[in-house]
Amino acid sequence: MAMIDPFGRHITYLRVSVTDRCDFRCVYCMAEDMAFLPKAEVLTLEELDRTAGAFVRLGVRKLRLTGGEPLVRRNVMALIRALGRHLQSGDLDELTLTTNGSQLSRYATELKAAGMKRINVSLDTLDTATFTAITRWGKLDQVLDGLRAAKDAGLSVKINTVALKGVNDGEFDQLIAWCGEQGFDQTLIEVMPMGELGEGARLDQYLPLSVVRAKLKTKWTLDETDYRTGGPARYTVVRETGRRLGFITPLTHNFCESCNRVRLTCTGTLYMCLGQQDAADLRTPLRASESDEPLEDAIRAAIARKPKGHDFVIDRRNQAPAVPRHMSVTGG
Repeated sequence: MAMIDPFGRHITYLRVSVTDRCDFRCVYCMAEDMAFLPKAEVLTLEELDRTAGAFVRLGVRKLRLTGGEPLVRRNVMALIRALGRHLQSGDLDELTLTTNGSQLSRYATELKAAGMKRINVSLDTLDTATFTAITRWGKLDQVLDGLRAAKDAGLSVKINTVALKGVNDGEFDQLIAWCGEQGFDQTLIEVMPMGELGEGARLDQYLPLSVVRAKLKTKWTLDETDYRTGGPARYTVVRETGRRLGFITPLTHNFCESCNRVRLTCTGTLYMCLGQQDAADLRTPLRASESDEPLEDAIRAAIARKPKGHDFVIDRRNQAPAVPRHMSVTGG
């Protein structure tokens, strides 16, 4: 059974935020003094499993777990192992995870055993001081240990790097070379206008990837490729390293025309678009009935109003967030 939105796009990719909590406080994602959700509002692991199962029945082929930091959710491996059954049945093509890497030393082997083949790890710098400045609470050594554990476990790793003007813009060459040495692919991401961050305008952070790409081409040979993962990145191959380098450009190039995904928060709210406020409440039908029929009806109704595109803009006139919720609320 397929889910097709009003613009003929097949919705085959669900991102599930399993928690709004995180052990970092990255400057482009969260305020330092975040107020987290009461537990009663957060779906249980069983409810998350049930909701994800409904999406799989309705045609989702790829599930990505996000947060906050998904691996800080208590007993999250029980959920991941449960979701692995959809891989074994052939109903799901991929189960994956976006993580800050802090807990990978502990969980990498279990993630591989549950059926995960690749993960995304957020890493914006290899400089210890810059890492602390960006994450506020994070420890770079802990993340690097986690990445080693992921490699040892046989997980493919893609590094996600947010381009931050005046913060890490002098490190991209080093990061590309390091990813080549480690055997990691990498994606560069423009900062997204989401949530009040409490310290300065986003225009100060915003670095167009068109500028980054032009500078990278003076050192690296970026060969175009039609490789796609089902996400918004457009990929090149760095000829000198043989690794893929992707660019996610919601601001300099709107990628909405091929959008195949929706996002479920840990409270059971479904966002049909990352850059729009319209959302559907799935928690109420989920908790109202032991039957999944009301839940599936609510999912279909939500897909029927998925918008054509987002409203992300950052310029001198538009320095406020396009949407008020933080990235950690919607999940990755």
